[in-house]
Amino acid sequence: MTGRTTSRSLSLAAGSLVLRDFEEGDTDGIHAIVGDDGVTYWLSFESRSRDEAQSMLDGILERQLDTPRSEYYLAITESPSTEVIIGFARLGLMGVKAADLGYALRPEWQGRGIARMAVSRMIEFGLGDLGLHRITANIGPMNTSSMRLVESLGFQREGTIRDHVHTNGAWRDSVSFSLLEGEWPPAAE
Repeated sequence: MTGRTTSRSLSLAAGSLVLRDFEEGDTDGIHAIVGDDGVTYWLSFESRSRDEAQSMLDGILERQLDTPRSEYYLAITESPSTEVIIGFARLGLMGVKAADLGYALRPEWQGRGIARMAVSRMIEFGLGDLGLHRITANIGPMNTSSMRLVESLGFQREGTIRDHVHTNGAWRDSVSFSLLEGEWPPAAE
């Protein structure tokens, strides 16, 4: 197994990063992401208050105990000893051997290749350790950076899901991408 797991804890090395299960004291870290309008503009939900971030964290912690797990919602940190959460990555399990991928970074950590390292590791974990057949990513049509990222990792554009999410007071389309188990790792260019 490539990560350390217990009944309650998962930690995955990703280059210089660590992706780990969220913990009780992570409210401020998660709020720094989901409370930032610049980050949530690209996500499927609006910015959340600290109390809403705490409720979100409570739900994540509760779902970590599910057997089998319904999702892997992992905090991205610089190292095992660092408490600073710089982002998150999520695989929401659905259907048969399939998952939805999601991720976000704090603004000051964007543009450094961190999302690429974290998403690559989540793909390896999903297709390898979890034995998934398919990973889907649904991305807002204006989020060109995220679309370039998943395409560079071998995801194929499938089409547009009209009025897919209601966020920031309006309906928003999503561009749907997928990656199948035989398509990873992507061929070198």
